[in-house]
Amino acid sequence: MANRNQSQSSKAEVQSTELNKLPVPGQNDTEFSAEEAAEAFQNNESANNQSNQV
Repeated sequence: MANRNQSQSSKAEVQSTELNKLPVPGQNDTEFSAEEAAEAFQNNESANNQSNQV
């Protein structure tokens, strides 16, 4: 095993390869529901109203 073929990767190299990693749930999730959009809009609107009243 000391004379490892240069075309083979070590276990550590394979495990650290970006394409070999498991996906993180929700990381690439760009979709959101209408309820989430409405809630974000209401929160933003109420924050704007509070800053205008000061």
